[in-house]
Amino acid sequence: METELKAANTIRRPVRGAQAPPLIRDESTRAAASALMSSPPSAIIYCEGNFAKVDGKTANGLVRHSEAYRILSIIDSTRGGQDSGLVLDAVANNIPIFDDLDAAISHTATIPDTLIYGMAPSTGRLSLTDRGVVLHAISHGMNIVSGLHEYLSDDAEIANAASEYKVTIRDIRKPKPSKDMKLFDGSVASVEALRIAVLGTDCAIGKRTTATVLAGALNAKGIKTVLVGTGQTGLMQGAKYGVAMDAVPPQFCCGELEGAIVAASETEHPDVILIEGQGALSHPAFCTSAFILRGSQPDAVILQHAPKRAHRCDFPNMPMPTPESEISLIEAFADTKVIGVTLNHEGMSEAEITDTIASQSQKLGLPVTDALSRPTAHLLAMIVAAYPGLRQSVPAAVI
Repeated sequence: METELKAANTIRRPVRGAQAPPLIRDESTRAAASALMSSPPSAIIYCEGNFAKVDGKTANGLVRHSEAYRILSIIDSTRGGQDSGLVLDAVANNIPIFDDLDAAISHTATIPDTLIYGMAPSTGRLSLTDRGVVLHAISHGMNIVSGLHEYLSDDAEIANAASEYKVTIRDIRKPKPSKDMKLFDGSVASVEALRIAVLGTDCAIGKRTTATVLAGALNAKGIKTVLVGTGQTGLMQGAKYGVAMDAVPPQFCCGELEGAIVAASETEHPDVILIEGQGALSHPAFCTSAFILRGSQPDAVILQHAPKRAHRCDFPNMPMPTPESEISLIEAFADTKVIGVTLNHEGMSEAEITDTIASQSQKLGLPVTDALSRPTAHLLAMIVAAYPGLRQSVPAAVI
């Protein structure tokens, strides 16, 4: 199966500027040039008014982890002048936040390669203000990456500007032709790796973040792990295998995910395959969790929950489910088991996190931890407790 980078629709431009192959005059220059050419493209993330909020989850995720792009800065005038790491996780990361695109560009030695649209609005569409920023970036010669349901490469004004300035548009959610899509055929049953899905009780609750932290921890312990992405942010981060599930016609969702898992298994021969969850099985606005459970046929599930979240995102009249009810639904819907719960600590004090971990663990009879605020050893212990036979060897590279 092709990776999303290959499948995504693009408008081509010639390689130039910082991306162009330099003239090699001596060995020191050759080494420096090699390092430059092997570095991921640089990027500024546009997240006006939404950084560190639910609708800014794409920017939040890329600031925490990105293999495909070298993140230089964030644009959000409501937090201009601050360090994005301090804002997001109370740990400095030296990725600054600027008020606008011109300010962000002025702090770089060369024009960055890419502008990433870092928001996931419920409308899935570009606002007039956002359109102006995208066109301004294109006029500077910057490529555009978007995870919106509205395909920017199909927008006449944006596509014409991209053609004029010879830049690319990467629409993460733009699917390949249906004739090239795969129907479910049951081949996932032949995958020998342990398959674990990270699901949740709501959308934008930290499933991808927990899966990413867990993948890194398992690989660091020599348990070779591949993370299969199922949403736009995971694919932007550089997931080698995956598909934007909510952009695929329903009849192909299970088959496309199955194909990504089988490809990861056959190519990487991992011990563990983690599957990023989407939405929530109990959420009436999303079907993706059902497709993920059907297409991946997971051996186990980790459930992500936000104890202080009173209602579903964007649905103020829809109360959050309890972990107990979501676990019961998952285990009734699929032949799998929930082996642990991870917390999203939004709105929680340190003492509340500690108390909740203890009380929920006792109440559910399952290990409970927080992937961001607690040691990764606790997350690893959750997996090893359920599967003590997992092999540990020389640490593998994170995939």
